[in-house]
Amino acid sequence: MPEAVWDKELFPEPVVRRFGPVVTGRFLNYLAGYTRELKVDQPILMLVFVAATTAQLVGTALLSLVRGAAGSGATRRKFKELKKGPEFLVTPMRIRGDDGQLYEMELHGHVGQSTILRQDHIQVRVRPQKDPQLQPRVERIVNITTQQVIVPHPPTIWSHLGPGMLLQAAAGLVIIGLAVTLWVVLQ
Repeated sequence: MPEAVWDKELFPEPVVRRFGPVVTGRFLNYLAGYTRELKVDQPILMLVFVAATTAQLVGTALLSLVRGAAGSGATRRKFKELKKGPEFLVTPMRIRGDDGQLYEMELHGHVGQSTILRQDHIQVRVRPQKDPQLQPRVERIVNITTQQVIVPHPPTIWSHLGPGMLLQAAAGLVIIGLAVTLWVVLQ
């Protein structure tokens, strides 16, 4: 009697959804990647934007006093643009664990496709995401075959705002603090 053939299109192999923080196994493949937008918290964004705008206005006023005419300050991104968070690449990846189970996890950010090759022995540290429907997020990959450590770096709110705006916001907070202190002293 012929042996039954498993139809993988009708009955795909089950993927383990909940698993511990470290999984060791063989890398199988990357699935199709897509982009996801990083959520930006409004209170933090408002604080940084107001403080940076304050510093920019004071700087522009000082430049106009020194030059005798209005300066041609650089244009900055608008609040609406900043409110829309940065998009980052999400690449689902699958590994066959040493226990024989099929594990799927999400890799956030860019990682060179040649850093992990099919059937490389890897150890992956993951953590659960806020949304329980999503697969765990990869924090670190140790490629045991090549002795290489891979750490994906997705964008953050701070990298989205940029160092220029963060420096302006720090200067703006100092200016606001000095103005409030001066106002309290003179009262």
